[in-house]
Amino acid sequence: MLNTSEIMATIKMIEEQKLDIRTITMGISLLDCIADSEDATCQKVYDRITRQAQNLVKVGEDIEREFGIPIVNKRVSITPAALLCGNIQNPVKLAKALDQAGKAIGVNFIGGFSALVQKGATAADLRLMRAIPQALSETDIVCSSVNVASTRAGINMDAVRMVGEIIKETAELTRDKDGFGCAKFVAFANAVEDNPFMAGAFHGVGEPDAIINVGVSGPGVVKRALEQVKGQPFDVVAEVIKKTAFQVTRMGQMVAQEASKRLNVPFGIVDLSLAPTPAMGDSVAHILEEMGLERTGQHGTTAALALLNDAVKKGGVMASSSVGGLSGAFIPVSEDIGMIEAAAQGTLGLDKLEAMTCVCSVGLDMIAVPGDTPASTLSAILADEAAIGVINTKTTAIRLVPVPGKGVGEWVEFGGLLGRAPIVPVHTESAEDFIARGGRIPAPLNSLKN
Repeated sequence: MLNTSEIMATIKMIEEQKLDIRTITMGISLLDCIADSEDATCQKVYDRITRQAQNLVKVGEDIEREFGIPIVNKRVSITPAALLCGNIQNPVKLAKALDQAGKAIGVNFIGGFSALVQKGATAADLRLMRAIPQALSETDIVCSSVNVASTRAGINMDAVRMVGEIIKETAELTRDKDGFGCAKFVAFANAVEDNPFMAGAFHGVGEPDAIINVGVSGPGVVKRALEQVKGQPFDVVAEVIKKTAFQVTRMGQMVAQEASKRLNVPFGIVDLSLAPTPAMGDSVAHILEEMGLERTGQHGTTAALALLNDAVKKGGVMASSSVGGLSGAFIPVSEDIGMIEAAAQGTLGLDKLEAMTCVCSVGLDMIAVPGDTPASTLSAILADEAAIGVINTKTTAIRLVPVPGKGVGEWVEFGGLLGRAPIVPVHTESAEDFIARGGRIPAPLNSLKN
């Protein structure tokens, strides 16, 4: 699949430019785990995950060692848990069963404590959503998501209002960890069913019983490639990014197929997402600055990000039999050293980040805001992001952390891949009356494509 020169180039990318497989994620359907009681359902969920994914971590480590390719995370995603909650009155029990199963097999995270409520919520959806704060505060590796909007359905503003309350309560219940629980929760518009990245991964109902999805990341590789074309026109820049994305995705395809074969689970997709880390040399912001920006967040940032995102997708789609997930450029503030610097200097704020989400892969990601931010303001931020996703037929999301007891200018430390971030200001004008309306913002005209 790779010729000698490609292999040597890939080795250099790994050793010098922080290229890695960010995650091997096994998606597992739990629809056949629904039983007559909540205890029986939870037990079947535990048994199914520990049986299906018992070798996931070992296989990942074996591939990492044999091929010399860093595989940072091994993860599991499950059927949106609300679908299992018809007879579960306390979904926190299910979250704890997921946490125990994930720890038993040794994965980093398990995602899918989720509800899809873009057009409306069932009683089971509402039970799960109300349980999210407690579930995230009482588990370690469970991640949660709620899809509140889609281009086909419009925006469920009742769910948007509830999400603001969920974020506030989760922050308070994890106050001793600076609201860390919020880092494990994301609210989506147009969520995809095959996303391998946390915190938003879940195993969609259109997926098979089990599947292997791989997420590849390499911001440092792209930046290094652009250093070779300083001052050249943007069409040259786009071509360099496409060629680099092609090489990176080929590596992901190879790892995905090898994991699929060893685990006897079908290969799903390769997600080529430029997911940064707080380490120097692994920053999406620094790619944008390599294009000629003095600091990410200034005028021109959105155009640079649009070029980057599009070129990544074009290069990736030619390199794999199946590219999916979110594929593009992520802009999580706390996880990107360049974004952190720009936010700390005031060049990058929420309004500019919102504009950037119009052209990137996800949305307002890992942003620390003042702890006294009202739930209605958090909901209004989500409504804006959902509108961008719905109108533009793309995935958008928010992962906000209102840090209890802290305000603008202070810092929060999450550690590891989640990094650190300055607390950025939000608009202080009230959104209470706007969010209190509830109901549904109708689907746009471009939803009528049948």
